[in-house]
Amino acid sequence: MGKKSKKEDKNIFFEARESAELTRAQASEKLDFISESRLEKIETEKTAIHPEDVVAMADAYKRPDLCNYYCSHLCKIGENSIPKIEPSTLAEIVLGMLSSLNSLEKQKERLIEITADGVISDDELPDFAQIQVQLEHIEMAVASLKLWVSNTVAEGKIDKEKLDKLKEH
Repeated sequence: MGKKSKKEDKNIFFEARESAELTRAQASEKLDFISESRLEKIETEKTAIHPEDVVAMADAYKRPDLCNYYCSHLCKIGENSIPKIEPSTLAEIVLGMLSSLNSLEKQKERLIEITADGVISDDELPDFAQIQVQLEHIEMAVASLKLWVSNTVAEGKIDKEKLDKLKEH
């Protein structure tokens, strides 16, 4: 029997495999192109993980959030452009989104005034910055909702085919 690792030794990929209740050998079988020894090196951060590794793990472990983690934490391009999403409940996501949308609704007329001439003057900048913050909150809420849906589909709680068909109409 393998030795149990300490909590501090575990990265997100290690934790995701354990949450899926897979040994490295079982995970390696599901991952096809990732050997057990490479998987150990990824989990102990002795080797770099590649995007295709993350996609395979996200699928095998039913953890789509691994992709966001990789892009927002480990990818040099994504670190500055992909929001870091923390999994939330549907209620938290929707309430946050509605709050941001309500705030933006109140600022809609001011946004039109500021942008009508195509120039943002120094006296308009503080209001524009506040509006931009509200837009970023909405962006995060949308990204969180997408991640929630992906996780829920991966868990088998939403039928992806049915959802995709309904989105087409």
